[in-house]
Amino acid sequence: MSKLYVILAIAGLMLFSCSQKSPYPGYSKTSEGIYYKLHSFGNSKKQVKTGDYITANISYHTLEDSTFFQGRRTVQVTRPAYEGSIDDCFLMLSKGEKASFIMPAAPFFKKTLESSLPDFFSRGDSMKITVDLLEVQRAREFRKEKKAFLNWIEDFGDYEKVLLRQFLEEKQIDAQPTQSGLYHIVLEPGTGPEVEEGDTVVVHYEGKFLNGKFFDSTKQRKQPFEFVYGHELQVIKGIEEVIGKMREGEKALAILPSDVAFGKTGSSTGIVPPYTSVVYKVTLTEVRQH
Repeated sequence: MSKLYVILAIAGLMLFSCSQKSPYPGYSKTSEGIYYKLHSFGNSKKQVKTGDYITANISYHTLEDSTFFQGRRTVQVTRPAYEGSIDDCFLMLSKGEKASFIMPAAPFFKKTLESSLPDFFSRGDSMKITVDLLEVQRAREFRKEKKAFLNWIEDFGDYEKVLLRQFLEEKQIDAQPTQSGLYHIVLEPGTGPEVEEGDTVVVHYEGKFLNGKFFDSTKQRKQPFEFVYGHELQVIKGIEEVIGKMREGEKALAILPSDVAFGKTGSSTGIVPPYTSVVYKVTLTEVRQH
């Protein structure tokens, strides 16, 4: 039984003796000051503990339900760095549960993401985080599984280099790679400001395999991707590096070896396999400087 389930049960009993209402309908409040709402219960007894690795679909929203980040992430849960942190939220859940949490936006950006507060928030504003917890692994279990998997796919790296070299020759790409190994090719130059750490950037992108098959596209979803530049948890390393070289309005082609894309394990969704080079067409539509 999850900690959140127990808290909800206690909160239900307290309604009979407490007339104070939550400012957010349907939400209850923890002692750390986090408002929470459980959407679905899990059938597993595997509750999150400090040091565990979790895989979850996570999304960030304004209180007006405008989504400014969503993605699947595997992260290690650490001891909460401050009262009311996102780790406090993780520690309330068990495998299979989905919940939303409302908390102050400023500490989350400044202390957790180590970035400035985006300009669509004012000081004192709150934000909503929704967590759909898919998997919970103890640290030893995670390390053992990762080691076995990496040993199994060790030979894939050399094969990837052959495929990437063949792609570059076929497309007659003579650009030089950056120090990290990626290729940044400007298709249309931008005239706006350059990107700096802490800026909020808005991008459209199309992700393809070397054979031309799409695996992701903001244009197909008809929704650009917006995030605060400079934090590793929001985009893969190669995209972060490319955007850091762009100006507002620029369109660029980014050819990313797996080292700066989805690495030895592939994407957490399973769509991109291990040791797979990918190609992104990126348009930097807006830079909102911090």
